[in-house]
Amino acid sequence: MAKRHNNNGRSKGEGQYTALPYFMLKHEAWRGLSGNAMKVYLELCTRYTVKGDGITNNNGELTLSLDEAARLLKMGKSTAQRALIELEEKGFIKLCKKGHWYGRQASKFAITNQKLNGQPPTKDWQNWGKQ
Repeated sequence: MAKRHNNNGRSKGEGQYTALPYFMLKHEAWRGLSGNAMKVYLELCTRYTVKGDGITNNNGELTLSLDEAARLLKMGKSTAQRALIELEEKGFIKLCKKGHWYGRQASKFAITNQKLNGQPPTKDWQNWGKQ
């Protein structure tokens, strides 16, 4: 069955995707990430959504509990925790709100490659290794 296209020639119904720009993939911060950190980053990216207005997004509200990461990504909770720390230290994510074990609240993160609260992306990973 052939894919359907809209008036602009774009495919309909492909769903969302995550852009991984070459300039990020070729940066030493990305190339230095562990495989587990890359998996966690991609999982967080799948949780990023843009609302219908094209401006509003859920960056800063991205959650991934250690239990959920362990189950979905087939890794231990301590491995998932190390991956989140690595991503934060290298500037790919930012912790916006620390979670609490009591009350079962997962931490909330932002991806630095996307807008946050109307502000342009900080892309903190570009400064990694320059301090």
